Amino acid sequence: MTLTGTASAAQAGPHLVGAADRTEPPVPVTPRRAAGAGLLKAELHGSLQDPVLDTMNFLNEITHRYPDAISFAPGRPYDGFFRTEDIFGYLRRYLDHLEEGGASPEQVRSALFQYGPTSGQIRELIADSLRKDEGITVAPESVVVTVGCQEAMFLVVRALISGPQDALLVSSPCYVGITGAARLLDVEVTAVEEDDDGFDPARLQAALRAERARGRRPRAFYVIPDHSNPSGRTMPLSARHELLELARREDLLILEDTPYRMVSPGRQLPTLKALDRDRRVVHLGSYSKTLFPGARVGFAVADQSVVDDAGRTGLLADELTKIKSMVTVNTSPVSQAVAAGMLLSADGRTSELNARAAAYYGDAMRVTLQELERSFPPGERARLGVRWNEPSGGFFLAVQVPFRADNAALTRSAEEFGVIWTPMSYFYPQGGGDDEIRLSVSYLTHQEIADGMERLARFVKTQTA
Repeated sequence: MTLTGTASAAQAGPHLVGAADRTEPPVPVTPRRAAGAGLLKAELHGSLQDPVLDTMNFLNEITHRYPDAISFAPGRPYDGFFRTEDIFGYLRRYLDHLEEGGASPEQVRSALFQYGPTSGQIRELIADSLRKDEGITVAPESVVVTVGCQEAMFLVVRALISGPQDALLVSSPCYVGITGAARLLDVEVTAVEEDDDGFDPARLQAALRAERARGRRPRAFYVIPDHSNPSGRTMPLSARHELLELARREDLLILEDTPYRMVSPGRQLPTLKALDRDRRVVHLGSYSKTLFPGARVGFAVADQSVVDDAGRTGLLADELTKIKSMVTVNTSPVSQAVAAGMLLSADGRTSELNARAAAYYGDAMRVTLQELERSFPPGERARLGVRWNEPSGGFFLAVQVPFRADNAALTRSAEEFGVIWTPMSYFYPQGGGDDEIRLSVSYLTHQEIADGMERLARFVKTQTA
């Protein structure tokens, strides 16, 4: 596929009219404020009144308000894997790598203290790691190093969606990061409901047709194929091939987000990007779950060609770099250095670095499912109408409950029963999930999971009664 860049037409200046044919537009009425009384929220960007931007703040507030509650809400890596002193060893490993490559002392110093290239200074190491871990073969020039995967989403949406005629489709339920980024950019998202396998080609096909019937151009479809946040679902191999074929046939890009693969037990299915033969997939990655959350190092693999009006060809990665230069300028060189040192310590194989973590999270998921079974035996489960899925990895699973799982229910759960969860309705961009909760298993010990599940069961049964 070739993405053709088009220069926007110059805006015409105001035309002059005579007094007789001039019509003054109505002046919008806005609330008045006294001088020095502060800003009116109604005059700020509309996204600031969107509930999606309040969801994480509300969860943080509940967590701080009830510090003794057991929280199944945060999708954070387990703290027990981090040792403070390791940071210095990883920094030293990267500096040694630079010196071994012939860098002068001045160049080594600059690699840590100066801004560095906007596209990133560890692109070669990331490309090497993707090849070894995932079977993804791309040139380093196709990689843009970002401030977490969140910035990668922002850059890609900004680059691909040029106006209201362009449509961004998202798998629903959906990670709030992509819908939040779209809202900040005034981009309307179209939800495509998941099925039990996480992807139904017929539903995506119908959504594409509906968008075109509205006069819109579908540009991209965002999906987490493996151990999705929030549902925990994984797309089967056959569905991955169907999605790629659909994307080729419909001239659609796929935005593949992959944070949980290397922290999940067992052999993983191939990524969409590894199966991609037509450059339909923009691969979004992060080292927040696999290496070092606080470093905030992510990346986008954007090897699609872009042709300008003069016929010159470049990469989508180059266009993302232009946008990044006006957003974050560059990704912290120190953060990149630590991430690079970690990659170098395992010869680029994050799968090896995460073998222990993947086993831990796999056990945490297993314990959670066992505790759900113990707390809700089959007969009681059927009577109450409680159901859940059984993810093979990742951090999350979804539980259906027989009541409205909203903020009021969450507050009661935290205050009276000492357990916190996340309403799944947060993750449905066009409504849904009102009777579902998301449980995160990553941040808790096995004992905390058992205690938390006992509290959750008492809440569910009391709330139902």
